[in-house]
Amino acid sequence: MILLMTTAPPEKSPWGIANKLPPLGLAYVAGALEKAGFSVSMLDNYLEKKPLKEVKQIVKRLSPTIVGITCSSNTYKPCIETAKAIKEVLPSCVVVAGGWHATCMPETILQHNEIDYAILGEGERGMVALANYLREGGDKSAVSSVPSLVYRQDGQIKKNPQSFIADLDEIPFPARHLLPMDLYDQKLEYIEATPAHTMAVVRGCTHDCNWCNSKGIWGPKCRAFSPLRIVDEMSFMAEKYGSKGIYFVGDNFTFNKKKTMELCRLIKERKLNMEWACETGVDMVSKELLAEMKSAGCRTIFFGVESGSPKILEKINRGVTIQQITEAFKLCKEVGLKTVASFIFGIPGETIKDMETTFKFAQKLDPDWHLFNIFIPYPGCRIYDEILQTGQYDHIEDFLAYVKTDEFDYQTLLEIHRKFHRNFNKTPKRILRKIREEGIVKVSKKALHAL
Repeated sequence: MILLMTTAPPEKSPWGIANKLPPLGLAYVAGALEKAGFSVSMLDNYLEKKPLKEVKQIVKRLSPTIVGITCSSNTYKPCIETAKAIKEVLPSCVVVAGGWHATCMPETILQHNEIDYAILGEGERGMVALANYLREGGDKSAVSSVPSLVYRQDGQIKKNPQSFIADLDEIPFPARHLLPMDLYDQKLEYIEATPAHTMAVVRGCTHDCNWCNSKGIWGPKCRAFSPLRIVDEMSFMAEKYGSKGIYFVGDNFTFNKKKTMELCRLIKERKLNMEWACETGVDMVSKELLAEMKSAGCRTIFFGVESGSPKILEKINRGVTIQQITEAFKLCKEVGLKTVASFIFGIPGETIKDMETTFKFAQKLDPDWHLFNIFIPYPGCRIYDEILQTGQYDHIEDFLAYVKTDEFDYQTLLEIHRKFHRNFNKTPKRILRKIREEGIVKVSKKALHAL
């Protein structure tokens, strides 16, 4: 028996607590283990928030030979506490950590003896290989053959080369049947249809932003499931869970225009009649593609704009221009697709004036939804290393660096964040749209200017 689990959420988080969505990454690993012949259970304790006393009872009842725990920097402490609790009740159990933090800072994981191994990056291949290695006796001479594994040997921490799956279609559907699907959110932002569920069909990124570590997790190339595999899973979601909407999580949904067009054709051919939303880059869309996506059920596209300042876009190595951003939003409006614009502020080297430029640019883009996010550097990204070297931080908590420069500190950013969200919808155009959407009353332009 192998138990895969998330930890309870941290007591506090600069990002708040996420929506109630299934941990698809862990579910993919569970599906791969089942395909390899292993018995698997899952505990999404981020959702269920069971105290360690109950976690111990579950471990004692299941008596797993392996427990895999997903770990972000924000859940590092709960991960270590959970590992200790598991070892207390079942010392013979092998505890493995995976996820973002385990990939970026595996040494901080393995400094705790309660954790036996860490898996780098995507976990399907490495976890299956480790489970087979342990089932066959765990010969120390063979441990170096387990891909993506970090382990202790002769008093040292060693890393095996990270392995990436070229053909994602070899991975089975996420093992959602091991999760309490009825407890997750069925109504998702940016999609009107319910019930709506999530799918993850793209891995990696074509860009190389220095505030992100996507390439460290997913590798240097952007990969996706085939269009046929995607529509098969959409059909499965409709039949099994009654899905009427799908949110495709993950950057760069349209990085391959030809495959996206094929996906749209298959969706219409299958007559799936599902609404969907996706995330992609402003440099990866055209009017022809957007029109085809809308005809296949797409309703909303999420764009990571990040900044309205050319200087900051260059600073973070975003790889896109203000003109490209503007054109992408213009095309979406022409086709009739709704948009989400996500921005970050608080980049070292950014000024208050740069942030105001981003705010004005956001209003000019006029997205249907907007997100202003305070930049919290995390391990693995190049700006994180730069901040540690230059000392441009107020403090570090749970490995997260809170930026401080001559222009601002975290408290200043919180005030700007509140101001931006409070004032964004106060333009006459957005007030009028809100009134029309809610169907309150028809308003004349003269009356609007009086608001």
